[in-house]
Amino acid sequence: LNDKIILENIQKLQRDNQIKPSAKLEGRYNLTIEMETGVGKTYTYIKTMFELNKHYGWSKFIIVVPSIAIREGVYKSFLVTQEHFAEEYGKKVHFFIYNSAQLRHIDDFASDSSINVMIINSQAFNAKGKDARRIHMELDEFKSRRPIDIIAKTNPIVIIDEPQSVEGAQTKENLKQFNPLMTLRYSATHKSDSIYNMIYCLDAMEAYNKRLVKKIAVKGITESGSTATEGYVYLESINLSKSAPTATIQFDCKGASGIRKITKTVREGYNLYDNSGQLEEYGQGFIISKIDGRDDSVEFLNGIKIYAGDVIGKVSEDQLRRIQIRETIISHIQRERELFYKGIKVLSLFFIDEVAKYRQYSAAGEPTNGAYADMFEEEYKDITQNLQLDTSDNDYLKYLDLITAKSTHEGYFSIDKKGKMIDSKVSAKETTTDDVDAYDLIMKNKELLLDRDPNKSPVRFIFSHSALREGWDNPNVFQICTLKQSTSETRKRQEVGRGLRLCVNQNGERMDSNVLGNDVHNVNVLTVIASESYDSFAKGLQSELAQAISDRPRAVTPELFTGKVIVDSSGNSDVITDDTAREIYVCLRTEGYIDKQGSLTDKY
Repeated sequence: LNDKIILENIQKLQRDNQIKPSAKLEGRYNLTIEMETGVGKTYTYIKTMFELNKHYGWSKFIIVVPSIAIREGVYKSFLVTQEHFAEEYGKKVHFFIYNSAQLRHIDDFASDSSINVMIINSQAFNAKGKDARRIHMELDEFKSRRPIDIIAKTNPIVIIDEPQSVEGAQTKENLKQFNPLMTLRYSATHKSDSIYNMIYCLDAMEAYNKRLVKKIAVKGITESGSTATEGYVYLESINLSKSAPTATIQFDCKGASGIRKITKTVREGYNLYDNSGQLEEYGQGFIISKIDGRDDSVEFLNGIKIYAGDVIGKVSEDQLRRIQIRETIISHIQRERELFYKGIKVLSLFFIDEVAKYRQYSAAGEPTNGAYADMFEEEYKDITQNLQLDTSDNDYLKYLDLITAKSTHEGYFSIDKKGKMIDSKVSAKETTTDDVDAYDLIMKNKELLLDRDPNKSPVRFIFSHSALREGWDNPNVFQICTLKQSTSETRKRQEVGRGLRLCVNQNGERMDSNVLGNDVHNVNVLTVIASESYDSFAKGLQSELAQAISDRPRAVTPELFTGKVIVDSSGNSDVITDDTAREIYVCLRTEGYIDKQGSLTDKY
C-alpha cells in the first residue's frame, strides 16, 4: 500500500466520522483517537488489538503509559477482561510489564505466534539510570543482543495511552527506536500541536449525549454574610410536604459544656434566640417568617433571606469543611437509598491536601483520627440517627445498622516503612503524583470496595490525596468532595473525571443504556460538593469543557457543510461541494432557521 492510498482511506474515515480531513500523512503512521475520560478507553484499545489480529494477523503490541499508576491500571484491565475477550475471539493475549531484569519476556514477545503485549511506562526507557539503559545495551544474559533490537525487528504496533503526558521531545525520539508499524494515540485531552491524523472523536459533549458517562450535579456553598453581629446560620435544605414546607438549618447553641452547632428541622415561627439558649447573636429578629419551596429560601423577621446552601455569620475554614462533609454524607445517603434495591454499592470520595487532617500518630506510632475523620464520624452519626425513613426502607435501615461510623471510612495514601500514612510527593511541575503504594492499595481493593456485604466491605467513604487524581478510578463513585482551597491550577475536569464512569451492580454489570434504557442518567449522577459557590464551580467547569471542545462550530456557515458526507434514501453517499454548501446555507437563512450571525433560531 502506498502513502497515497493510506491517506485517501484516512480521509474517507474522517469524513464518515465528521472530522476535518487531513491534508497529508503526519508520520508513518500516526493515528489519533480522542475519547472522553471514563468511557472505556483501555477496553477499546484492547478490543482493537483483537480486531487487528483477526483481520490482518498482526500480533505484536506495545502500550506506552505515562506513569507506574496507569501502567498498573492497564495491567489490571487485561487481567479482568481476559475471559471476556477469550469468549468473543477464541484466544487469549500474552501480556507482561516490561522489566529490565526479566528479559526472557522479550524473547517470548518476539518469537511467540499468539497476540503479545508489552506494557511499559515512558520512564523505563527515558531515564538515565542503569536499569533504563539496559534496553539499549548488549547484555551477556541476553546472548550479547540489545533488547531494543529484538523488539524493533517485530515491527510492533505502538499504542500510546495519554500521549499528552507521555510525549516529551526525548520520548518522541526514543519511540522511533521501536520501529513501529503504526502508532495509535488515545486520550481525552490531546495537546493541540500533537494531533496527528485524527480518525475518531468522542468528546465530552458526545459522551454525555450518547449516555456513556454520568450526569454531573453540583452542590456549592455560598458565604452570604461575614459580620460578627450576624448569628451563624446554615440552611441545609427545604423539605416539601403535603402540609407546610419545613427547613433543615444549623445554628449555634449554648449548652452545659459550651457553644456547639446543632441541626434542626423547623417550621415558620421558629425562634433561634429561644432555641439557642438565648445567644445574643440571635437576639435581633432571628424568627423564621417564611419558608419558600419555590426558590428554596428562608426569610427571618429581621429581613435576612438565605437560600439552600447559604451560610451566614461567623464561619471558619473548619466550619466550611464540616458543612462539605455533612453535605457529602447527606447526598450519599439519598443516592444509596435510591440504588439500594438495584444492588448498586455507592461510594463517596474526599480529596484532601495533607494526611494529618485525616490521620495522626502518637509518639509511640499509634494512629488516631485527624480533624476531618472526627468531623466525618460526628456528622455521620448525627445524620444516620435522625433519618426520616418509612417502613418500606426496613432492609436499608438494617444495612445501615450493620455499619459503624468508624468502619465506613478509610484513607488511601502513601505508606512509609513503618506503615504510617504520609503525604504524596508532587514535583513543582506536576499537579498529580505517581505514588505506587497508595495506588496499589486502591487497585487491590477495587473489587472489594464494590462488594455491598457490610461484613466484608463496610467502607463507603474514601479519603485520598488530591494529587492522586489520575490513580483513582472506581465506577461507583457517586460523590466527590474537595476539602481544600480550590486553586487556579486545579482542573475541575480532572477532579470530576474520577467519578464519571457508569456504575456497576453487584454482578459487575455496567448500568448503561442497554440495561437501563432512558433511565441511565437518573441512576448515573455524580454529585460534586464544591468548596466554592455553585455558580463559580459550574462556570469554571463549563469554560473548561468549552475549551476542550473548541473545534465544535459556534455558528452556521457554508464551510460547516463543505466536505461532509450525505446519504440519500437509496443509500447512495456523496460529498457536499462548495456550491451545495452555499445553497444549504442560503436556504437555512431565507427560511429563518438561522439569523444574521449564523446562530440557530427558535424556529430551527
